[in-house]
Amino acid sequence: MSTRRFALAALSALALAGCQKSESAKLGFKGIDLTGVEYARQLNLTDQDGRARSLADFKGKVVVVFFGYTQCPDVCPTTMAEVAEVKRSLGADADKVQGVFVTVDPERDTAQLLKAYITAFDPSFVALRGSEEQTKAAVKEFKAFAAKVPGKTPETYMVDHTAASYVFDTEGRVRVYVRYGAGAEPLAHDIKLLLADAGQK
Repeated sequence: MSTRRFALAALSALALAGCQKSESAKLGFKGIDLTGVEYARQLNLTDQDGRARSLADFKGKVVVVFFGYTQCPDVCPTTMAEVAEVKRSLGADADKVQGVFVTVDPERDTAQLLKAYITAFDPSFVALRGSEEQTKAAVKEFKAFAAKVPGKTPETYMVDHTAASYVFDTEGRVRVYVRYGAGAEPLAHDIKLLLADAGQK
């Protein structure tokens, strides 16, 4: 994605998260605390096996949602690899984390392609896709962005998109915005905090 869009996305996230107050803010996330925001509340799309999915399906797990596409050259594979790395590092708690990849390129990302893509990172990951309209609605619900960038041919376009992960707690509430480029450690730190917090309730 372009440097300009990356900067705008980061500034937007900071503005959207500004002054969100709650007891859970004391957890000390390394990512941007989104606790209490009024967006990213719904995600209703179809998974790689053709099943209708929603955030409620993953209740009881910490969920990491990322918007991307399979032909993304760097941001998407790096992020998915980091989520897989973090999950493996959790040992016995690994099954309490769910990676969710939402394609912003449903035109090219078929269910079959998505299944092969996410399985390469972790067989437990879920990929979601919808129609163009459903995809736009999902992007809007998360206050994210996605826009085609023309290529040399109509088929070789790229997609500028939000380069960050949205982390949900075990109750299905969005809690953290983790920007691309931070590495696996901050994501692991915040996931562990959410798992520990859930264990105390």
